[in-house]
Amino acid sequence: MKKIFSGIQPSGNIHLGNYLGALKQWREIQDEAECIFCIVDLHAITVPQDPKVLQEKILELTALYLACGIDPQKSKIFVQSSRPEHAELAWILNCNASMGELNRMTQFKEKSENKTNYSVGLFDYPALMAADILLYQTTHVPVGEDQKQHIELTRDLAQRINSKYGEVFTIPEPVIKKESARIMGLDDATKKMSKSAPSAANYIALTDEPEVIKQKIKRAVTDSGSEIKADPPAGGDKPAITNLLNIFSGVTDKSVEELENEFAGKQYGEFKEVLADAVVAYLEPIQAKYKELRSNESELRRILDEGSKAVAPIAQKTLQDMKIKVGLG
Repeated sequence: MKKIFSGIQPSGNIHLGNYLGALKQWREIQDEAECIFCIVDLHAITVPQDPKVLQEKILELTALYLACGIDPQKSKIFVQSSRPEHAELAWILNCNASMGELNRMTQFKEKSENKTNYSVGLFDYPALMAADILLYQTTHVPVGEDQKQHIELTRDLAQRINSKYGEVFTIPEPVIKKESARIMGLDDATKKMSKSAPSAANYIALTDEPEVIKQKIKRAVTDSGSEIKADPPAGGDKPAITNLLNIFSGVTDKSVEELENEFAGKQYGEFKEVLADAVVAYLEPIQAKYKELRSNESELRRILDEGSKAVAPIAQKTLQDMKIKVGLG
């Protein structure tokens, strides 16, 4: 049986891109695999966080996981820092990774760009991500294209350690859902929609009110010309309308080709209006469930506590096997 691990940081605003690229996929695979979905708060503190806000974001993300269909009866949900095995295994992986490998990580280059002072944790992020995955003997990791390089490093580290010390880790495979792997920003269709974007015009938060969603889509950038047609896979000159078509497809389950035919000869304004209504309608049940769940903080904490206890034996066994192999303890 497949064993799935994935996680999201409890920072910024969880948006439609996170849902279409990750949460929707998680919901769909929990009936066919053993799933572990983490709230990766240790990753969040690689950049400065307000402690009180971080605690609120952990509960907010837990409620959103549940509202989006992650079922604690089918999947294990927990907070990363509740399991110390993540940090301990990350240190062992650090001692088997090279500076050259970490220097090649493109996400670190992007996140540290134009910064003169950044944390060692931000640089070392991929080793902790590898520990997250390997700790649970994960077979498959659902990720976007931008995270594929991190999975490749995880695989390299696992194979290196298995070769050097004997079999310890399962070698994980990335699972990338091509059609929704990269939802781009509404304000800049050349960059991925980001929950840490400086402008809220970049994303549609899952908790945005309907009028806010409509205004954001109305103001979303478009391309020159007026044809509602997506670029081919190799790329083209209509990245903005391609992005809006991908979003439309994600919330209606209509193919991009169907939508192109439906809106042939229509103007961008009419297209955006129908898209906005579709997004609002799609998020309505998620938002209603979220509000209900978020009001019951004790239940959210109970679910997280139960999830942490459930994954503990797996994490403890992997770490203990690794420590014995390298001569620790």
